[in-house]
Amino acid sequence: MTDLGRAATDLSDSPDASPAAMPEMTPTDFKTWRKSLGMSQKQAAEALGLKRRVVQYYEKGERDGDKVDIPKSVRLACWALAQGVSDYRGPLKAPRTELPEPKKAPQPPAGE
Repeated sequence: MTDLGRAATDLSDSPDASPAAMPEMTPTDFKTWRKSLGMSQKQAAEALGLKRRVVQYYEKGERDGDKVDIPKSVRLACWALAQGVSDYRGPLKAPRTELPEPKKAPQPPAGE
């Protein structure tokens, strides 16, 4: 597990882990994540479904002098890629099981 993955796991396992307590991913964290996986900016962009230029903005932390935050969806995708998950097709569907027939109430005998 990478240091970044370990840090995310350590924080999420903490009883005090609330979204407010978890630090945002910094530009340095983002670049460290990319390099820890041995990816070029182009490869990271392709893996995250982004343009290479956006990866550069995240690593720099700004675009044209304005601060650029790394969105939660990208942070989560970084974590997934660090864990070896490259794609997600949705939850596995459990086999459908038939419900048992409801029990019928006893019928009184005819003629009473």
